[in-house]
Amino acid sequence: MGPMAAAGSVVAVAGDLVGFHATDPMTVYLSAWARVLGFQTADLDRALYDDRSLLKILGMRRTMFVVPIELAGVIQAACSESIAKGERARLYRMIADAGITKDPDRWLEVVEAETLAVLHSKGEATAAELTREVSGLRARIQFGTGRKWAGEVGVSTRLLFLLATEGRIIRGRPKGGITSSLDRWVLMDRWVPGGLATMPKAAAQIELVRRYLGVYGPATLVDVSWWTGWTIGETRTALAASGAIEVDLGDGGGRPGYVLWDAAARPDAAAPEPWVTLLPALDPTVMGWQQRDWYLGEHKAKLFDRNGNAGPTIWSEGRIVGGWAQRADGELALRFLEDVGLEVKDRVETRAADLQTWLGAVRFVPRFRTPLEQELSA
Repeated sequence: MGPMAAAGSVVAVAGDLVGFHATDPMTVYLSAWARVLGFQTADLDRALYDDRSLLKILGMRRTMFVVPIELAGVIQAACSESIAKGERARLYRMIADAGITKDPDRWLEVVEAETLAVLHSKGEATAAELTREVSGLRARIQFGTGRKWAGEVGVSTRLLFLLATEGRIIRGRPKGGITSSLDRWVLMDRWVPGGLATMPKAAAQIELVRRYLGVYGPATLVDVSWWTGWTIGETRTALAASGAIEVDLGDGGGRPGYVLWDAAARPDAAAPEPWVTLLPALDPTVMGWQQRDWYLGEHKAKLFDRNGNAGPTIWSEGRIVGGWAQRADGELALRFLEDVGLEVKDRVETRAADLQTWLGAVRFVPRFRTPLEQELSA
């Protein structure tokens, strides 16, 4: 990861990062602000909802990303279609186990058709609006009976996730502001005329691993498998076909890293000027590797939740050196977790003041709270 705030367009940055993490809607805006000089929220909204040069899709690790349209088809073939197959089989089992019907395939086929027909008629609709129109979406499914994590979920939640993962529907313009997760659903071929480009799975996996290594390499086999959500076997196959080569990470861990041959053959680039930045929770750089000691140090317990979700972080020259949070009054609170010196501290505080000004009246809470973020925001 090089210096921040240097790229020219939000679409270019989304491609360079192989997507913005979008589970938390505010992450996308903050990740773009950190990298695009002069970024405004309207720039991202225009790309997402007017030009549609960026799409919100479900991809790697069943996670939502914002990606350029040409990358969306690659991710769909490399990751999403396999997820969808498993999700469909799982939903059939859940419907049968809940006693909704003895013929879940046929029952779900009818509910799907009704849901898609409503979207065709309305053009767009939220989950709540669809549920009012389609009775099958109101059915409830219990899970985890007798377990601490037992609960109940509506068929609407599971089916809309499935249809999105299959690339048949997509999230359009949300209701509310930039922190809103209340999405309107749209038929994919209406949002993207002709739908997403298709390609063979193997070719898509090779392309995706090359794009990943082009940004995040060197990365270990575990990193690539974790980031993509593929099995170790799938990952080995894609790496072998991608032309990636093994390199010594020099960390004493005994495991090789993988880089693209053209990257390894390049002469060493000149060291960048000293730089700092504030990255949001779930930023793609923070979440780019599973094995993070080389940039995270001993700070994981404070900056990640128990499920591995990253909170807001302070970076200085390629390492995490602290965390930050927004308080209820809009003030940004900073905490350095190591001695960075007065010069770096001053640059970080200046960057934080810029971000606070840019946010203005916007208030947000990360979807996944981490220990340091909760402490600082109190």
